Amino acid sequence: MKTSNKISIIILSVIGFYAVFLLFSDVEKISNKLINFKIEFLPIILSLVPIAWVLVYLRWYFLLKNLDIRVPHKDNFTIFLASAVLGITPGKVGELLKSQFLKDKFEIPRTKTVPLIFVEKLYDLIGAIIISFLGIWLFPEAGYIITAGLVILIFVFVTISSRKIFNKTARIFMRFQFTKKFVEPIYESSEIIKSSIRGKTAFFSIILSVGYWFIISLAIYFIFLALEIDSLSFLEIISTYIASLILGVLSFLPGGIGVTEGSLVGLLSLQGIEIPTAVVVALLIRLFTLWYSVAVGLLLLKTSGIFSLK
Repeated sequence: MKTSNKISIIILSVIGFYAVFLLFSDVEKISNKLINFKIEFLPIILSLVPIAWVLVYLRWYFLLKNLDIRVPHKDNFTIFLASAVLGITPGKVGELLKSQFLKDKFEIPRTKTVPLIFVEKLYDLIGAIIISFLGIWLFPEAGYIITAGLVILIFVFVTISSRKIFNKTARIFMRFQFTKKFVEPIYESSEIIKSSIRGKTAFFSIILSVGYWFIISLAIYFIFLALEIDSLSFLEIISTYIASLILGVLSFLPGGIGVTEGSLVGLLSLQGIEIPTAVVVALLIRLFTLWYSVAVGLLLLKTSGIFSLK
């Protein structure tokens, strides 16, 4: 099946899920909240999210530069943004096609760039935990989930640091057909991973990752303001959002669909937000943080001309 067809099926399935999600909600209250959305905040939200994209692109650029891989910014940025459409695949593993695009266009071996996508996810987790850490004191329930993310992070670093543990762990995952195709390139390129989490590369990557999550969280804060919700502080919003994302990633569903939205609604309700309002918040957050980038990525895939969907 063509990639474009797979994407279409996933998008249609998600639309169906959201329709059912809304069907079992208080549609009237949800409609009222959406109608009263303060439109003056929309330009701010739509501007902040692309700024966040630029920060993680710069991180990608530095990771490539660390391996002495040079790609023209125009093509590199286009490929980077276009791969966002594959963020709706389980665990965002569809972003591995970013490596395929670089191989097709610039003949860069996938064995060099596939490990970097794993490293990107590692830095995403580091940045998310750092930016949300202060908020867990205000909302302990989210802290438990974020702590689980920290445990995973520690496990990953211990695994990477020890050649023996790394090899044993990789062999375990390579026994399963589903994970083998993702683990195999990483297993063969462990030195690339190690060189990407050291020195200046690690320092700048962590700074850019924290910056990314801060900007995204700021955009989400403005979503709350646009809905006239002022009962939660900025730090509480950050920790709530990060916790729901971690649960979504751990579910390994495409884009964490369902789990991220459901957990976000649940965590918000624990903080006194009415369920209909929490549903609106969750859907708008996903619209601007996930579907905005997916739409841009799909547009670039269709119009850029530097690659084709197969």
